[in-house]
Amino acid sequence: MAGLLVILAAALNIVVQLRGSSTQFPTRYEAVVLVNGALYFGHLQGYGGRSPILTEVYYIVSQQDPATKQVKNILVKRGKELHGPDRMYLNPAQILFVEPVGPDSKVAQLITQANK
Repeated sequence: MAGLLVILAAALNIVVQLRGSSTQFPTRYEAVVLVNGALYFGHLQGYGGRSPILTEVYYIVSQQDPATKQVKNILVKRGKELHGPDRMYLNPAQILFVEPVGPDSKVAQLITQANK
């Protein structure tokens, strides 16, 4: 009986440790897709934990030229909104998936240009 309690205590400790841990990404920026389809780029901290935070947030806005009907995608830095946000506190249940942004990708290049 004592052996079973030790095993249960060890299993509970592992579960608690895993729930409190967060994933570290090797890249500077990550793409975060939410369950509502919204896509954000930025530096994700605390992923896998209870309160993930996305900083240096960017998103894509599509604009159509009325004359040519061509659609142009523009990367916009979050923070220009009326409330001036500098980060996003994410609900972990609303994160569909996360992918690293490659350092040589078009998104990484646009972020670098925006930061100049």
